[in-house]
Amino acid sequence: MAESKNYITPEGYAALEKEFQYLIKVDRPEVVRVVSWAAGNGDRSENGDYIYGKKRLRQIDARIRFLTKRMEAAEIVYSQTQTQSEKVFFGAWVTLFNLSDDSERTVRIVGQDELDPAQGYISWVSPMARALLGKQLGDTVRVETPGALMEYEIIDIRYV
Repeated sequence: MAESKNYITPEGYAALEKEFQYLIKVDRPEVVRVVSWAAGNGDRSENGDYIYGKKRLRQIDARIRFLTKRMEAAEIVYSQTQTQSEKVFFGAWVTLFNLSDDSERTVRIVGQDELDPAQGYISWVSPMARALLGKQLGDTVRVETPGALMEYEIIDIRYV
């Protein structure tokens, strides 16, 4: 199965790279040091530092493998260079007016590795983002949520 592209913002890629470097240069060497020290203390079967350290080392290595694959598949999208700024594309900040409760909400369409609902970051594969992609200022979009069908009007589109 061919892995699909991992669309990501430059900031998102930098965050993946930062975590990768931290795991390689700081976290993993420290855990290896602790495991080596614990192994030298004799009986490993009841050695908590050794047992926990080996488990933590497996977790770190799995995360490193995951990050490596995600960065290799990454396709960085520079939204600031978007020429059709009147339409919603990857990286856009979109302000929505909820037609059912007269509230406003701003979201940014980002890569799957950047998802952060608290900051308004939604994945480009989410139902909300799929409804917004390609739309323009003043368009109305309908989004099926687990609780209801929501209707929004696009009142602002920005690329920062």
